[in-house]
Amino acid sequence: MDFDLTSAQKLLQRSARDLLGRACPPERVRALMATETGMEDALWREMADQGWIGLLLPEAVGGLGLSLVDLIPVAEEMGRACLPGPFLSTLWAASLIERAGTEGQQAQYLVPIAEGSLQATISLPEEEMGAEGASTPLRLERNGDRYRLSGTRRFVLDGGSADLIICVIEGVPIGASETSRLLLPVPRTSPGLTTTALPMLDATRKMASLDFAGVEIAGADALAATPDPERALREATDIATVALCADLLGGMEWTLAATVEYARTRQQFGRPIGTYQAVQHQCADMFLMTESARSALYHSAWAVSVRDPQAHLAVSVAKAYCADAAREVGNRGIQVHGGIGFTWEHGLHLYYKRAKSGEMLFGDATRHRGLIATSLLEREE
Repeated sequence: MDFDLTSAQKLLQRSARDLLGRACPPERVRALMATETGMEDALWREMADQGWIGLLLPEAVGGLGLSLVDLIPVAEEMGRACLPGPFLSTLWAASLIERAGTEGQQAQYLVPIAEGSLQATISLPEEEMGAEGASTPLRLERNGDRYRLSGTRRFVLDGGSADLIICVIEGVPIGASETSRLLLPVPRTSPGLTTTALPMLDATRKMASLDFAGVEIAGADALAATPDPERALREATDIATVALCADLLGGMEWTLAATVEYARTRQQFGRPIGTYQAVQHQCADMFLMTESARSALYHSAWAVSVRDPQAHLAVSVAKAYCADAAREVGNRGIQVHGGIGFTWEHGLHLYYKRAKSGEMLFGDATRHRGLIATSLLEREE
């Protein structure tokens, strides 16, 4: 059994590393972090030209029609480069549109997404984005053939820059005793919609608060190609979660490489600190966690790609492990580097902050361990 990447996947990974190394070096990352969107149009277009944005989308809408396993090496390199921008949110939204949108909606939204001319995201209730405390549901009113939205949604990934925001409205009646979710595509330029940037620990991922003051959307615009929007959302979120785990793995790889190099060159008491057993143990533990995360990640990507019945469980295993491992690898990297790891001049703190934000996004390890336990208990019944 071969667990290695194929030659085509390795070529894709090398091309991603070369492009990001040239187009997004550390100084460019810092410059993009200071912008409102975290991305420049030229770089986004170049990523689209490479096919990365539409890598999973069907060829009929301009995508490459590849699998999630093929995407992982690219997402891994994005994590290694600490790439800012809305790739993850756009991938998430595009995956949902592909599963829940009609043929016309797919042509309307997915073609420009694959071309790089449209960026998108999903607005979930705040607790589903990992925020503590209950959120106030958006108020939904039906006015003839139109919907009216009022209220606030916080912690919307790339909500300030996305051209399209798919609002997930929970508790919508569909029968006498049943409720469902409503998936409403809302253009960012809609009258009554105001976005406010939220200051976050990780400046490479932008979050926004969205204020809806009577925003109106035509009922016919709702994504309604599937009778089970919950399943479509779960599958899209699984894809985004696996891509996030790949991003975390890339950050772990960078942190490990930087820490090992520092241990080789930093002199203390006339010897490289890497010759001390305590430092060697730290680096060995970092390597073990990184490679174990890789195994969990690739299994989850394979399970999602082949629609394995246990795919959702595999995704939770990967997210639970990668979330903890990325934080611990960052902890140990900081410990080996000492004081310099905390300085603005060194890049280590950027990856550590990104690991912390990735730990919470789409649910932290505690939440996913709970999902794993529930799944195992249900299996035993």
